[in-house]
Amino acid sequence: MLARIYQPARTAMQSGKARTKKWVLEYEPEQPREIEPLMGWTASSDMRQQIVLDFDNKDEAVNYAEAHKIPYQLFEPQEPAPKAKSYSDNFRYDRKIPWSH
Repeated sequence: MLARIYQPARTAMQSGKARTKKWVLEYEPEQPREIEPLMGWTASSDMRQQIVLDFDNKDEAVNYAEAHKIPYQLFEPQEPAPKAKSYSDNFRYDRKIPWSH
């Protein structure tokens, strides 16, 4: 019944940072998923996998877990290194990759 507390990363399909400000508490799966023989889908009888709680900040999530005596594991977000970009670099004559249409 271990829970994870983390800040979700943006998906590969997003260019913005929507839905990445909140903190999430979700339970680790207690048993592996099983393949159903009839349809071949994966199934699980673990109902706690369906519980996902959103919090505004990390402290609220940790306080909730401690108040309800839920063992948790906290994952700090990794901030990407900012890349220096300049619009004028698109038109440099010594570009590493040629610019063509």
